[in-house]
Parts: sequence; structure tokens; C-alpha cells
Amino acid sequence: MTPTNAARSQTARSAAPAQWQNLCARQDLVANSGVVAWVDGQQVALFHLPDSEAGEQLFAIANKDPKSGANVIGRGLLGQIRGELVIASPLYKQHFRLADGRCLEYPEQQLKVWPVRLAGDTVQIAVN
Repeated sequence: MTPTNAARSQTARSAAPAQWQNLCARQDLVANSGVVAWVDGQQVALFHLPDSEAGEQLFAIANKDPKSGANVIGRGLLGQIRGELVIASPLYKQHFRLADGRCLEYPEQQLKVWPVRLAGDTVQIAVN
């Protein structure tokens, strides 16, 4: 697997080591689409891109749309804008970068992202 959101997010975070928690099985993921899981009282949208140009990738991003307040990001459409992997919110269609959660149209909006990885057939997410 190429660097996942785990490697990207860990380098951007503080020096505290990640504590990995088992979240679900690989078979629970839907290729090129989102599924939602519950982590520490929050809904997290997981996106699995098994055949992307960069190799297999996995992303974990907050499911709550900051503009509408609805938990719908996991049902958004995946795409690319200017070479960036994005998820389009199904309600207002704003685009969030999967790598860091930043909104392309509204820079003041940002979704939380979590380090996530595949450990064999288990999806693991880093929690503090």
C-alpha cells in the first residue's frame, strides 16, 4: 500500500505516537466509495481507493458537513480537482481534500482527518 492518510497525518501532527484502534474489516469497505463508522463519539467516513494511480489508498475524514450540519460526507462523490483527491458534499457540493480535509471553495471550512491504515485485513484508525 502506498502512503495512506496515516503517514500523511502523522507527520502533520504533534510528536505524540499514534495509538491504533481496530475499526472494521477490509471486507466492510466499499471500493471507490464511502462507508461510515463510529469512533470516539464521532461519525468517520472511510474511503477506500484500491486501484488509484498512486496505488491502494485509504482515508478517514469527518462525516459531518460543516455547512449543513448533516452527517452526509460518506455519501459524497469522489473525484479529482487540480490533481487533488476530493470528496464532494452531497448537499451543497463543496469539495474537501481527502488528504487534509480542507475545503476548496470555502477555505474557512475544514473537516477533521484521522490517520488510518490497513493491517492485513483489518482497518485501523489512530486515536489520541
